[in-house]
Amino acid sequence: MGNAWGGDQEWFTDPWMKIGGCGAVTACDLCIYLAREYGWKQLYPYDPEHVSREDYIAFSRIMKPYLRPRMSGIDTLEIYMDGLGEYLRDVGMPPLAMEGLYGDCSYETYKKAVKGQIDGGWPVPCLVLKHKSPAMKDYVWHWFWFAGYEDREEACMVKVMSYGYGVWMSLRDIWDSGYERKGGIVLLRRIPASGTAR
Repeated sequence: MGNAWGGDQEWFTDPWMKIGGCGAVTACDLCIYLAREYGWKQLYPYDPEHVSREDYIAFSRIMKPYLRPRMSGIDTLEIYMDGLGEYLRDVGMPPLAMEGLYGDCSYETYKKAVKGQIDGGWPVPCLVLKHKSPAMKDYVWHWFWFAGYEDREEACMVKVMSYGYGVWMSLRDIWDSGYERKGGIVLLRRIPASGTAR
């Protein structure tokens, strides 16, 4: 999409999508990635190898009914997984299962899950609700996704994809919101022929 890394809700002309379309954007990005990397072409009705802004905006209109903006936002993993799951079923479900992991788990559990997903070739949708850090102000009550990680001396850093670009951020800082009610991540699994996710 030109110089963009994924979509940006600022592209939308629909005012509700411009304000609260981050869940749909993350789902669109995920579907384009899976269509390109896994060959599940039914997930994206255009060319996943050459994604134009116009095609992306048209795709967001398809995704909107499944992950529509709402007053409280898409503020649970279950709302996101239910909406995306309905879209997947409607287009011909690929062999894919989803599981939510909330941030009230230990940091080590959270980090292991994120790294395991990325090592396995999966993008990681992430929800942040309220956050104590001013550095996270653009990511509060917001969906985005992790596209990679690096273990550095000071921290495990993740590539956060949102607003049409990627930035490196500390995974611990994202996880440590300072609030009892936390967001979390969505874990993806391929379903083998036996029907059991792994």
